[in-house]
Amino acid sequence: MSKSILLHYFPMRLKTFISLVLLSFFLCSGISLTADSSQDDSEEFIEDHSHADIQRGERFFKGFLPITRDFESCVSCHNIYKSDTLNWNPSAMDIAVKFAGKDFSEFQSAVMEPDGVKMEASHNDFKIEEVDLKKVKLYLDDLALTGPPPTGPTITQIMLFILLGLLMTFALLDLIFFHKIRYRVVSVLILVVALGFQVKMVATAAIDLGRSQNYEPDQPIKFSHKVHAGQNKIDCKYCHFTVENSKSAGIPPMDLCLNCHSLVREGTRSGKFEIAKVIEANEKQMPVEWIRVHSLPDHVFFSHAQHVNAGKLDCKECHGDVDQMDVIRQVEDLSMGWCLDCHRTKEVQFANNSFYESYEKLHEQIKSGKINKVTVDMIGGTDCMKCHY
Repeated sequence: MSKSILLHYFPMRLKTFISLVLLSFFLCSGISLTADSSQDDSEEFIEDHSHADIQRGERFFKGFLPITRDFESCVSCHNIYKSDTLNWNPSAMDIAVKFAGKDFSEFQSAVMEPDGVKMEASHNDFKIEEVDLKKVKLYLDDLALTGPPPTGPTITQIMLFILLGLLMTFALLDLIFFHKIRYRVVSVLILVVALGFQVKMVATAAIDLGRSQNYEPDQPIKFSHKVHAGQNKIDCKYCHFTVENSKSAGIPPMDLCLNCHSLVREGTRSGKFEIAKVIEANEKQMPVEWIRVHSLPDHVFFSHAQHVNAGKLDCKECHGDVDQMDVIRQVEDLSMGWCLDCHRTKEVQFANNSFYESYEKLHEQIKSGKINKVTVDMIGGTDCMKCHY
């Protein structure tokens, strides 16, 4: 094959390759949209009402209708999407699930004749025609069936990865066939830099597997540690009462919540809605499906009793300032390196601690002044078998 044919053939193949890559990407991106549209079609009618009625109810909920209004829209208080800060009001999904199996009159009463100080103040100037409120109910019923709208993945890194791959492909083809770039070192540099960035992206993603630093999920009940542990000064161990004797800190049972909330039925910020979930869960004997925030891989042994009881660690040393968090967040990355750094620097409280009485040699060295402190690694805290066995 002559050089002129090669120069014609490979650019055409390169164009085809690029076109196929871009086409595949956009087709993959469109899968979720297609799925969503098919789901919408399957729910075209809710209780013999058209999809147009549901859309009109959505517009009222979001404040697009009526065009002229002198009151706040529903979405200004009730989130449809996840918020970065705690919104004490129930979300649109919360309301949808609560009233999904109930008739319109009950929903209308809750909206137009609200019960509770906070809700009365919020709905004081709220005005909507009955026919329009019925459409809002239809939208919420549909939302309860279909779930909240997807937020969609961020495609920046995907696009960057594809772009780097295309640059590498072009640089490699130019080195072998095209020779369009005058200096070969430029093509080599493009290859090395692009490959380096791709390796870094893959390595970072691989390392992050199983780690969830700054993970901050919405919980089924808006429980604020800032209110309970911070403002009300409730000791962590009152609710997490197994922390000193168990591997797990434990999840408080609903009847423990009722020690306070059998009397306290309305919060100053959350109103009655969230506390009513606690009451209902206890009455129906249904466990609340809390979302776990801090989680270690299955091959790692960790005991709260060892750290809190024997080690005398304060909760905030691992969990951060929980008493300042409305929504619980994983502060540390909980990596092995983080644990080992702590074990190499953390001083063990040997004095008046019966757990460490058997370490006679270390006690003698402290008394003689040979050492002035004992760190966790000195009692086997960096041995592999302590955590992996």
